[in-house]
Amino acid sequence: MTELAKTFDPATIEAKWYQHWETSGQFRPSRPDAQPFTIVNPPPNVTGSLHIGHALDNTLQDIVIRYERLRGKDALWVVGTDHAGIATQMVVERQMEDRQDKRTNYTREQFVEKVWEWKAESGGTITGQLRRLGCSMDWSREQFTMDPHFTRAVVKVFVDLYNEGLIYRDKRLVNWDPKLKTAISDLEVETREIKGSFWHFRYPLADGVTLDDGRDHIVVATTRPETMLADMAVAVNAEDERYKSVIGKDILQPITGRRFKIVADEHADPALGSGAVKITPGHDFNDFEVGKRAGIKPADMLNMFDAEALVVQTADGLIPDKYLGQDRFVVRQWIVDEMKAQGFLVPHVTKDKEGNETEHDAEPRTIQTPYGDRGGVVIEPWLTDQWYVDAATLAQPAIEAVRSGAIEIVPKTWEKTWFNWMENIQPWCVSRQLWWGHRIPAWFDEDGNIFVAEAEEEAQAKAGNRKLTRDEDVLDTWFSSALWPFATLGWPEDEATAPLLAKHYPNDLLVSGFDILFFWDARMAMQGIHFMKDVPWKRLYLHGLVRAADGQKMSKSKGNVVDPLGLIDQFGADALRFFMSAMESQGRDVKMDEKRVEGYRNFATKLWNAVRFAQSNGIGASHSVAAPAAALAVNKWIIGEVAATLAELDKAMAELRFDAAANAIYHFVWDQFCDWYLELIKPVLNPPRDGEVAGDAPAAADGGGPLHHPADGPPPRTGEDLGAAETRAVAGWVIDQILVMLHPFMPFITEELWHAQGERAYDLIVAKWPEPAAQTDAQASAEIDWLIRLVSEVRAARAELGVPPGAKLNAIANDAGPETRARIDRLGQQLGRLARIESWTFDGTASGGAAQIVVDEATYVLPLEGVIDIEAERARLTKSLHAAQKEAQSLEGRLANPAFVEKAKPEAVDKARADHAEKVAEAERLEAALTRLG
Repeated sequence: MTELAKTFDPATIEAKWYQHWETSGQFRPSRPDAQPFTIVNPPPNVTGSLHIGHALDNTLQDIVIRYERLRGKDALWVVGTDHAGIATQMVVERQMEDRQDKRTNYTREQFVEKVWEWKAESGGTITGQLRRLGCSMDWSREQFTMDPHFTRAVVKVFVDLYNEGLIYRDKRLVNWDPKLKTAISDLEVETREIKGSFWHFRYPLADGVTLDDGRDHIVVATTRPETMLADMAVAVNAEDERYKSVIGKDILQPITGRRFKIVADEHADPALGSGAVKITPGHDFNDFEVGKRAGIKPADMLNMFDAEALVVQTADGLIPDKYLGQDRFVVRQWIVDEMKAQGFLVPHVTKDKEGNETEHDAEPRTIQTPYGDRGGVVIEPWLTDQWYVDAATLAQPAIEAVRSGAIEIVPKTWEKTWFNWMENIQPWCVSRQLWWGHRIPAWFDEDGNIFVAEAEEEAQAKAGNRKLTRDEDVLDTWFSSALWPFATLGWPEDEATAPLLAKHYPNDLLVSGFDILFFWDARMAMQGIHFMKDVPWKRLYLHGLVRAADGQKMSKSKGNVVDPLGLIDQFGADALRFFMSAMESQGRDVKMDEKRVEGYRNFATKLWNAVRFAQSNGIGASHSVAAPAAALAVNKWIIGEVAATLAELDKAMAELRFDAAANAIYHFVWDQFCDWYLELIKPVLNPPRDGEVAGDAPAAADGGGPLHHPADGPPPRTGEDLGAAETRAVAGWVIDQILVMLHPFMPFITEELWHAQGERAYDLIVAKWPEPAAQTDAQASAEIDWLIRLVSEVRAARAELGVPPGAKLNAIANDAGPETRARIDRLGQQLGRLARIESWTFDGTASGGAAQIVVDEATYVLPLEGVIDIEAERARLTKSLHAAQKEAQSLEGRLANPAFVEKAKPEAVDKARADHAEKVAEAERLEAALTRLG
């Protein structure tokens, strides 16, 4: 046994144990014949640092992997980082800008070399931070999505999908980031509400054609006037009587003079505005589809922007020269001004209270505007040639996998979202205009023919002697990370050279934030099923976000971001981990609460002091997985409580109820073990000396648990009976069970205490999960439960009535049955110690004021005359009761006011409800206390 320090200091043990675990290979113990259990971490960006979302995500994974490792499985947690194409290139280019340098000063190869240099020096900071969190990943096999073996897998997947017709090149609209000068996916676009304008313009009909009402024009409306430079049609609804006569006729764009058709399309809603819509198929996603239905081929659609969203000449050469080379937003205002000058702007008219009219150029509107989540500028729909994956075909088996139960989504409520997105999935644009990433394995000859191959030599052989040029683009980062569950295990090597693949695919579980369900999870399902002919993982657990204490989303702009490393510095990794698990309730968002993190650090301290107490009483390590034999009721009871806690914990882990699992072990350690069991065994371990009364034993330092060190009290006695020996054996065994059950949640303190308790043949991280092989002793459990309820009621009455803590009371038990009388006789010593009761009598009355409590069939009377001033106490309680009732009524009135509930901030309403509940409960306690006084 190693004597523990008086003060629990997380920092001194965390670095020590993590280094020991990693260097001794404990994260992947050799278990070739054991049942496998496999998870893969969502690979963080190589540019990243640990944020609070990572802390939640990886804590949950580590709890599962440590739990399964303790259960004897060959537990593999695959770890690695993602090359993060856009993010990494941005970081390196930003550093170059700081040195007045830029990417284009170098060849592609030279720039990529600089990125690799950056990775070697600065990349992967997050991996060290994951170690601080305690993540027991298999670092010996750390992966990177640009590793050579991974690149081979990526290239093979691309080539195979191309040969199967599931990857193709197409001219389509993409979300174009003019700052980064690359296409980005829909999932990388964030929509912001922007104050903008809605303009109305007249487009003249050509060749003297007029509408039935005599008008020679059609009014169209737009929030983006600059795009009219590339208009190719005006759409109306075929059922709209106003326009039936002009469908198929020509209309003119005033500035360019371009003639185009009026087309019938359901996209035009007769009930909205004028019922006519200008169509710019090269710069709007809806217009693109309308244009295709109208017979305009994508190759013929007009493009009026370059990669930086500057205006360029369209194919027909009709854009006036003054607009060329200008920024899109500058051109927007120029277009409005020119249309107004030519009389084609329809003003927006408003009226004041007196009915006076005022004309405005446009109607103010709040516009849902797309921004790139990394570039931070307005996204431009841009017509360009890109590579696409036929996601709709690949999605079908993934849909069926969830429907059939081959993939179980937890919580199940996310299935509807899965089906909705997957059943309406669009082609996946996988090409990016970057230099950092997996280069697309495609070559073009001078005639534009495409040759896709795993190597240039193979492409050249297909092309004969023709000169080839390699595609400049790289693949979307999510394309490569979609292969993570199998490429990290050695695919595409065969099973003989990749034994991990045969054993650990499919993975057992994926833990993921719901926010990457479609970025990553769905794409892994599609690629895994297609290439491995099996699902990538059997279960998918989706957790929520970590939000600020007031429920708001964390953001740097709001200044409410919480640094998990700062919390670890302050409270220790174990406390942060336990907070994350206790607050994670199947997909609901977690509200950050630093006070609760501090509370779990106090929980660790309580356990630390409990083990110190045990050590001082000769309680050390157990040498049995099964429970020791026990004759004393208190020992039988605690063994049964261990078995019940274990069953509750196993059930919660099977259901992925992290909060229920954490709360089960928390309440057992704090309540049953520390607050009750250790108090109950004190008289057994240290019987009173001659002349001592059991109730004279000093109270615990914290008022509730036996956490004082024996050095502060009487020394241990000698010549103890068999009850003390049995109790030492049981208590040591219970501590061991606690350490094993708590280890997945709090790995550092439990490993430290495990070794402090005595010599061990192995580390706790690879210990055996509890198997108490014990049945609950119903009689012992009932007796100890009765004792706990009675002591709790006495303590509550003493506290409510202001009885001094040191005061000893006499007790009268009325209407007690034979079993209760026998219990009082047997447990009088413990009752004296825990409830401060000096003597017992049966069936009597108190001469003055007394407190009364009822437990089961008996009524217990505690005479208070001479102990407290009964009338003064009654007056105090009455005054406090009236104050609590008054406050409760006031809060009830506020909550009944619809104006408050509907208009106040949600956090203010929540606080009012919590305060009301607290005052109602306080009033009930005070009423009960007055009733006790009689």
